Amino acid sequence: MEKIEENIIKVGGYTGRRMAKDKLFKHVMTFGGLSVIIAISLIFFYLASVVVPIFLPASMDRLENLPAIGTLQDRTVHLTTEEQAEIGVRFTAQGKAYFFNLGDGKARGEAGVTLPEGVTITTFAAGDPSQRKVAYGLSDGRMLVVEQAFKVTFEVDPEDHAKDIRTIAPSLDYPLGGEPLVVDPEGRALKQLSIQHQGDEATAVALTDDGRLVLAAFSSRENMITGEVTTEASHQVLEPVEGEVSQLILEVKQRDLYVIHGGRLVSHYDVMDKSAPSLKQTVALVPENERVTAATILSGGFSLIIGSSKGELTQWFQVRDDDNNNQLTRIRDFKPMQGAVTAIAPEHFRKGFLVGDDKGNLGLYYATSRKLVLTRDTGDQPVRAVGLSPRANAVLVEAADGGIQTARVENDYPEISFHSLWQKVWYESYQEPEYNWQSSAATSDFEPKFSVAPLTFGTLKAAFYAMLVAVPLAVLGAIFAAYFMSPKMRGVVKPSIEIMEALPTVILGFLAGLWLAPFVDNNLAGTLVAIFLLPFSFVITAYLWHLLPKNITDRVPAGWEAAMLIPVIIVVIWLSIQIGHPIEAVFFGGDMPHWVSNELGWTYEQRNSLVVGVAMGFAVIPTIFSIAEDAVFSVPKHLTTGSLALGATPWQTLFNVVLLTASPGIFSAIMVGMGRAVGETMIVLMATGNTAVMDLSIFTGFRTLSANIGVEMPEAAVGTTHYRLLFFSALVLFAFTFAVNTVAELIRDRLRRKYSTL
Repeated sequence: MEKIEENIIKVGGYTGRRMAKDKLFKHVMTFGGLSVIIAISLIFFYLASVVVPIFLPASMDRLENLPAIGTLQDRTVHLTTEEQAEIGVRFTAQGKAYFFNLGDGKARGEAGVTLPEGVTITTFAAGDPSQRKVAYGLSDGRMLVVEQAFKVTFEVDPEDHAKDIRTIAPSLDYPLGGEPLVVDPEGRALKQLSIQHQGDEATAVALTDDGRLVLAAFSSRENMITGEVTTEASHQVLEPVEGEVSQLILEVKQRDLYVIHGGRLVSHYDVMDKSAPSLKQTVALVPENERVTAATILSGGFSLIIGSSKGELTQWFQVRDDDNNNQLTRIRDFKPMQGAVTAIAPEHFRKGFLVGDDKGNLGLYYATSRKLVLTRDTGDQPVRAVGLSPRANAVLVEAADGGIQTARVENDYPEISFHSLWQKVWYESYQEPEYNWQSSAATSDFEPKFSVAPLTFGTLKAAFYAMLVAVPLAVLGAIFAAYFMSPKMRGVVKPSIEIMEALPTVILGFLAGLWLAPFVDNNLAGTLVAIFLLPFSFVITAYLWHLLPKNITDRVPAGWEAAMLIPVIIVVIWLSIQIGHPIEAVFFGGDMPHWVSNELGWTYEQRNSLVVGVAMGFAVIPTIFSIAEDAVFSVPKHLTTGSLALGATPWQTLFNVVLLTASPGIFSAIMVGMGRAVGETMIVLMATGNTAVMDLSIFTGFRTLSANIGVEMPEAAVGTTHYRLLFFSALVLFAFTFAVNTVAELIRDRLRRKYSTL
């Protein structure tokens, strides 16, 4: 009796310890599961926190009225600021430049141009905003070029020697000398003027009071010993235009001139060759019932922005036609202003512009994204002049009554809109709208191209071709290994395939890029023949095996038949490669890649989708095979034995019992493999051309979201549009994976419940 009680106590103690372990394990598993959910949620919210700012609307502070700046009777012809938007500049038609604090309007000095005796100012022109050059046209056919200068000095604070006091001293300089330059050799007064000055070269185009269009080119040379600057000039008279000329626009590279005339027409002159300028075309900018009231050229010198008397705003730039000739083309329309456009000012370094109308409205636009960023009401007076700071973080507005208003602007990500991210965009100098990702270039006039559509397409394309290779091989191999293969052979095959998963993908990418891609390129016909022949060779081999005498087939143990396919695979691949070159010689002129490019007109790249599909399929196969094989092998034996006992054949049992029961696991394997393919980076990075194109062809490459992040994240400046869009790419990947896995889990659960009663 005592021994029984002692055993009861021991059993009770064991049961208590086991229950304690079960509770501990339950809490550990719960904690682990919650930790995973929390970690994934934190990743999502971190990605979102970086991405959200690019979709927030721009903001502008309340417009502040500044005290009277200079003489209000003088007409303002140009408004701008220095780099830090601390000092504003007001140029007047009388040759004065007034400097003032942008914060409180306090005067910081003034400067005036020095004119020859008896000469008056007749017109004004502002060069490209980034160059800070302006010019005054004179009554004797000459012009005076002026440059805004802001000298920054630092002095020790007398009250705190550890601090420096920064002082900005504004002034006007004369980059081409203090003497006016001759634009019209005949000495007639200049009515309209346009100038550009970069380095040692300057170009001016003027309309004289007798109606001539004169082109003047200046080249400066500085004597390195004496410091004396000499300027050489050449002059040409341009072909005249019909109607009154309202504006001359010379682009910053001094190659193209646009003359707006007749109220609604623009004539394009090619002035690259200063000795032989030519009129290329004349185009109507607005319908007959409208007129052009303001125009400017965007940063970089490619796009014209045209404002009309009805408030319409359009963008134009040159596009090559089928005959390889440039044609000025209307690219896009913007949301119109409420009144007639009276003033347009471009941003200094981006594709944005500020617009004012005759009803006192202000609009900030961005060209690439076709976006009206924000609007403001400045009052009842028509807007007479507008200006933007170099960093586009401050605006200046002058109304018809002479009052100047200013406001700070937060507009860090105007390039982003649904249109620019996911739809075709007509970029400057492109033949047609395209999907394009190009985040940087070597020139400062570059227009960023931030379409994530080709990257998303490339990601799906990579996954599609990888799954096209991996799913049949992995799933069918898993079914055979789990259901037909002998235990001994399965014990060798399954670990061998699973160990493939440990192979670093960078090695696979390296081999795919440096060995497989050139091999396929040199044996394209043989590779395609092998892909075509291998499935048929399996069927033919199986049929021939079935025809062999039973005394021969019985020598191969059951479950080892698959080993007979190894020599077949080797022979078929070798044979395909051997006959590939004769096939190319007979049907494809000896070079199938060249034939594909020239005869079919398809783009062919050495590192293409075929190479990536094979390499990524090789990487994904172990994942799908392992999970699918476990699912098939885990089908309860009583189901298969019961089916066989009832007279079903092994194949009937496989299709009607095993696959149905294992379908949730097989489906999960495919979804996990797809997730692996979507997120793959190193293989697509090394085995493709990384070109962001949208082409389903198996002979072209692509760029995926993950590869793009891997390539460009190290060079992206923190906080920029480029940087945040890379995080947006990661968020798209995250959302896609989450959605696919969620749907897959719902389907898997439905399949499990449906076939769990078998």
